[in-house]
Amino acid sequence: MPHAVDHHAILDRLAAMRGVGNVFAVPDPARTAHVIVDLQNGFMQVGAPVEVPMARHIVDEVNLVSRAVREAGGTNIFLRYTTPPDWENQWTVFWERMGPAAAGHREAFTPGHPMHDLWAGLDVRPDDLVVDKHRFSGFFPGTSTLPDVLRDRGINTLIISGTLTNCCCESTARDAMQAGYRVIMAADANAALTDEEHGATLHILAFVFADLLSAKEIAALWQA
Repeated sequence: MPHAVDHHAILDRLAAMRGVGNVFAVPDPARTAHVIVDLQNGFMQVGAPVEVPMARHIVDEVNLVSRAVREAGGTNIFLRYTTPPDWENQWTVFWERMGPAAAGHREAFTPGHPMHDLWAGLDVRPDDLVVDKHRFSGFFPGTSTLPDVLRDRGINTLIISGTLTNCCCESTARDAMQAGYRVIMAADANAALTDEEHGATLHILAFVFADLLSAKEIAALWQA
């Protein structure tokens, strides 16, 4: 099952502080994109280079959101973390921080390597989009076509799911809000290494950057 974190408790605490928990009205589905972050074999497979065990337990929730967005007329975009082709001259501080694991990490997330592939259990349809990115955030300048894809489709609201809650998902959510997008974190469709990291990140994002909804709450948005 997903993380044992009650996002309603986070929203209640924020409402007591500032008078409101979530902020946004029901989004226009035609202008909404579900951005699924890095649910690739390299993060999800047992023994993978960056294994996040909880990521295997959020697939049903992610697929529920994907189905709801698709049926409502929205867009699903699967992001893939991808080693830059010119990695020797790009993001050298990251490789330095990775230490002895850097070589295996670079190899695993190179296009064509099985670890780079999306997890087989994801509900990916022909009309869904797949976008590679070379940084944690899909919005980092020059490393992803995500901003162009969103602009071309007139998207103004993002629903974010995937892994890690406190790394690539958080980075993408923060940058999206600062770029002018309404952001909804799918609270039980994101995965971190621990409940503590997941919960702390949701709290931080809800404070400034994003609304929090469960996968079932998202699926119910457009049912009426």
